[in-house]
Order: sequence, then structure tokens, then C-alpha cells
Amino acid sequence: MPPKHRLESSASEASSAGHDEHHYRPGGLMRWVLTTNHKEIGTLYLIFSLTMFLIGGVFALVVRAELFQPGLQLVQPEFFNQMTTMHGLIMVFGAVMPAFVGLANWMVPLQIGAPDMALPRLNNFSFWLLPIAFTLMLSTLFMPGGAPNFGWTFYAPLSTTYAPPSTTFFILSLHIAGISSILGAINIIATILNLRAPGMRLMDMTLFVWTWLITAFLLIAVMPVLAGVVTMMLMDINFGTSFFNAGGGGDPVLFQHLFWFFGHPEVYIMILPAFGIVSVIIPTFARKRLFGYASMVYATASIAILSFLVWAHHMFVVGLPLVAELFFMYSTMLIAVPTGVKVFNWITTLFRGSISFEPAMLFAIAFVVLFTIGGFSGLMLAISPADFQYHDTYFVVAHFHYVLVPGAVFSIMAGVYYWLPKWTGHYPHLRLSQWHFWLSMIGVNLTFFPMHFSGLAGMPRRIPDYSLQFADFNMLSSIGAFMFGFSQLLFVVIVIMCVRGGKKAPAKAWDGAEDLEWTVPSPAPLHTFEHPPQYRPVEH
Repeated sequence: MPPKHRLESSASEASSAGHDEHHYRPGGLMRWVLTTNHKEIGTLYLIFSLTMFLIGGVFALVVRAELFQPGLQLVQPEFFNQMTTMHGLIMVFGAVMPAFVGLANWMVPLQIGAPDMALPRLNNFSFWLLPIAFTLMLSTLFMPGGAPNFGWTFYAPLSTTYAPPSTTFFILSLHIAGISSILGAINIIATILNLRAPGMRLMDMTLFVWTWLITAFLLIAVMPVLAGVVTMMLMDINFGTSFFNAGGGGDPVLFQHLFWFFGHPEVYIMILPAFGIVSVIIPTFARKRLFGYASMVYATASIAILSFLVWAHHMFVVGLPLVAELFFMYSTMLIAVPTGVKVFNWITTLFRGSISFEPAMLFAIAFVVLFTIGGFSGLMLAISPADFQYHDTYFVVAHFHYVLVPGAVFSIMAGVYYWLPKWTGHYPHLRLSQWHFWLSMIGVNLTFFPMHFSGLAGMPRRIPDYSLQFADFNMLSSIGAFMFGFSQLLFVVIVIMCVRGGKKAPAKAWDGAEDLEWTVPSPAPLHTFEHPPQYRPVEH
């Protein structure tokens, strides 16, 4: 948490409710189609993300239902491959990333004292690209030959020479989603650098704003790489080029280098905002300042820079020169250092704090514990000779799901529970929220922890059938997956109940909350900070 502050003038909040009537606002559906208000666009992002999360979850449950026991039970191998591919694509590009952008839209202007995003119309445009992109992607399920079936990493030549015809539409949908990401990132950078409250320095910003500033630069750096590689795929499929076709002088390994040069920073795009959310929540409910604020900022920047130096640790088995294997092994181990700094700082913040276990705090603490498990398995995968054994097994699946489900997804849920009182004016239902946490916690661990053992025993990923010795682990994973999946319906119910009513929340909904958003009323008026507050850090 940056230095505590006081507001010299925030009279706009008292009059904002009355100010709304001076703005022309279309009614009904057109209100949401044409809106340029950061809060409404943030809400649209979050609703879209939740929809995609549920759709991607259904695809995952098809996969886990098939793997409940050995043998082909419910679906054909071809459709199984489509489900694994679409699950990954929808979750990464359609659920996690838009959820973080939605939280950024809602909270960044409130946390820096800005009246809105810097480019409101661009904000609207960048959102509406997403439903177009993912409608197109989901429509591939109904095209001749079916949906993409080559895994979410769409390696060539599986995605070029042997792919279904719908791959061209998949490439177009990724282009549109990528444009949305770049425009959103430009908007966030412009907002943070130009619209901070007078007196607010960069080192006064919350960790959530800092992590999003750094994430936005990552997005601008790597999304063009994704655009380039899918354009090369498009040319190989439709125009007779041979970028990735060895028969024509190309190289399929080139695809992996390009994809992972995008893909590994992309992993941090999906986790840096999570670090920011947790770094805001833990000090609030520990009722302490965040330990080592400056070191957290520098660690975040270090992770972002190092993320460009580790991409080939996904490629240890392609036949890299020994010197390259050693470089990527050591650089991958190095990136664990700033991540360890963050975990140390969170734990130190909790130490001797006056902790209360609200639902947001439960998810935040679960994030720290389970993300650390994912980090340790990542260090195991970083050791190149060991990776020869782990590669393309369920151990890898366990690793990246521990990073992305109790990592990214739990942090998003923590953020939603934390800020729901500010968004709706009501506290979420406490008992149901606790049920949601514990069902999710048990479900996630029951799903993914056994995968470490099935992977170490040699079970390959992306297969619809398997040998008998893996049956017990897979049965546990499938039971856990259904528990986790159906518990998210409870989350939907909790959010709807909170929007419709419940215990009223004051402006400062949580005792330990010190950031700028808790100075405006709950629910936050549509227009806030129209007269910028004077921000003055209180020195210690």
C-alpha cells in the first residue's frame, strides 16, 4: 500500500449524483451499446468474462467427463481435441484477460482520482470487438470439419497442414481480440500517465494500478508478435507459403519460437494484475501497510522484463543447443527471485496483522498458498534435463492450472468480493460466499493436485483414453472438476443477489481500506472526480 493520503477537495462526490442528470443518456439496450463511462464498460467486460468463463468451463467438464474412466465413453477423439483446444482459448483470451481489463476499467480511474478513462470512445470500441471475436471463435464449432483441434498453443504444422477449414476463422477472431487488447492497453497507459489526481506521484499509486501499467506495456509489446505468427499461419494455409512447412524450406520450430515469445509474457499478462489485486486486499484485511511497497513495484517491473528472456523453456525437447538450454534454464530460475520477493512481502504483511477472514481475504490467502505451489512445480520444469521427463505430461497441466486457476481466477474472485460493495452498494452474502470459497478450494485441489502424480507416472496430456494405472487419479480429478465447476453457479447467484440487494455498504466498506476509491459513496456514482481531488501523501 502506498503512503496513506488525505483528500483536500472531493466535493464532486457529494454532487455527482445530481450531476448525472445533466448528461444525455440513451435508454434501454442502446445505453450499454453506446456507453463511454468507464464503470459501465468495466461492468460489460466483467459480464462478458463471466459468460466466457462458464462456456469454457462447460468445455472443460466435457473433457473431464470423458476422462472419468479409461476407454472412450462420451465423445469421439476428434471432438475431444476440439474441446481441449476451445477450453484453453476461451479461458485465456475470453475469460481471464477480459476480467482483468474489466477490473482495470472500473478501478484504475477511481484509484488515481480520474473522472474516466483517457479515451472513452476507444474504450467502448475495444470492448465491442470482443463479443465479435468470440462469437466468431465459437461459431467454428458448427463449421464443416469442426472447431480448431490442435491445442490452445496451435502448433504448426497441426494448425496449418492438418487443421480443419475453420482455422482461418479462428485466426481472424484472434486478430480482432488482439486489436481489442492493444487498444485497451493504450487507453490504460494514457489514463495512468495523464489523469492522476494532482499531487499523486507514480510511487503513490496502488499496486493494482502499477501492475496494470506494466501489464499494458507488455500487451503492446507482445500482441503484435501473436498477430504476426497467426498471419504467417494464414499465408501457409491459404496462399501457398512455407513459413512453417519443412518441405518448402520453412521450419515448424520457428512457429514455437514466435508463439512462445508472445506466450510467455502472456502468462505474466494474466498474473501481474492478480499480484496487484492481492497486494491491495491483504493489507486491507491485515490492517497493516503493505510491507516493501517499493520493492513490490521493482519486482513487478523485473518480472515483466525477464519474461522476454525465458520463452524457450517451453521448448527444451526440440533440440536446442546446450548453451541455449542452459541460458533459458538459468533465466527461468532467475525470474523466480522477484516472484519470491512478492510472496515474502505478502507473508510479512500478514505477520502479526489484525487479520479478518472476509471472502475476499480467503481467496487472496488461497492465491498466495496455491500460486506458490504452481511456482515450485514451475522451478521443477525449468530444470532442462528433468523437463525431458515432465514435458507434455499431466505434470505440466497441473503446473499451469495451479498458476492460472487458484492464481488468476481466484484473484479475480477476490477482487470481485472486495469491490462488490463499491460497485453495488451492498455486501455479498457472507455465508454463501464462504460456501463458494470452500467448494472452490476443495474442488481446485482435488482436480489438479492428482495431476502431478499422473504426470510423473507418465500420462501424456491431450489424450481421450489412457492406461488403467492412471484411472484413480483421473477419477479424482474429474470429481474435483465437477465440484469446482458447479460451485461457480453459486458465485453467479451471489453476484446477482448482491446487485439486487443485501446489507448496505458505507463509502468505506472495509475497516482497513485506505485507497482513494473508498472515499466515494457506495455504490459509486456514475460520474466521479469531475473536479480532481488534491492528493497529498501523509508522511510517516
